[in-house]
Amino acid sequence: MSSAEFHILVVDDARDIREPLGLYLRKNGYRASLAADATGAREAIELGSIDLVVLDIMMPGEDGLSVCRWLTSRGGPPVILLTAMAEDADRIVGLELGADDYVVKPFNPRELLARIRAVLRRAPPRPVAIDAGKRKFDRWIHDPTGKRVVGPDGEGTALTTAENRLLGIFLDHPHTVLSRDQLLDMTAGREAKAYDRAIDNQILRLRRKVEMDPKTPTLLMTEWGGGYRLAADVETIETAGQ
Repeated sequence: MSSAEFHILVVDDARDIREPLGLYLRKNGYRASLAADATGAREAIELGSIDLVVLDIMMPGEDGLSVCRWLTSRGGPPVILLTAMAEDADRIVGLELGADDYVVKPFNPRELLARIRAVLRRAPPRPVAIDAGKRKFDRWIHDPTGKRVVGPDGEGTALTTAENRLLGIFLDHPHTVLSRDQLLDMTAGREAKAYDRAIDNQILRLRRKVEMDPKTPTLLMTEWGGGYRLAADVETIETAGQ
């Protein structure tokens, strides 16, 4: 499995640490996202499929130990802590909370990279979940189990597996701008391709199936410089297992 298939989140309030580290990870073939605090970290983890978090312990506001506890309670992703020499007690607490490893500041990026690789080798694959419940948006009902959308006339339009996953992600996040990187992560997980055009092509195909006029979309909107957004309210009409 190549490093480009892994997505690393770097969380550190020090810009002169997180930005060079992000560049270093990308240079070594990883996909990297950056967050300056706990709030940004939580948002990135909720929206994107993160494979590993490099997490600073000492941050203003909510500290890294609190974020580590939250990550562990929800089953991952794995965590490597960034600690200062004087933070022995915090480092021990972090490991007790479920952190997978730690690196002491100032650190050699090559050492951190080696630890990232070691943790990722041990980590189990991240599954890509698909909501099995039917949901209504605009005039359509999405039937993910049947891989189709059903119109008001009761006629169904078949979706490919990729289109089915992509539509499900938009229905999970209505009225939210999702970047291409986030969509790649959430639709394909570690199988994500290392190019954005794959998502653009899937959007075009999905528009042909759900838009009245695919050339002038009103549901799957392009946000220039940002990504895409579902401009529709979503209503759950059937829960799996009911």
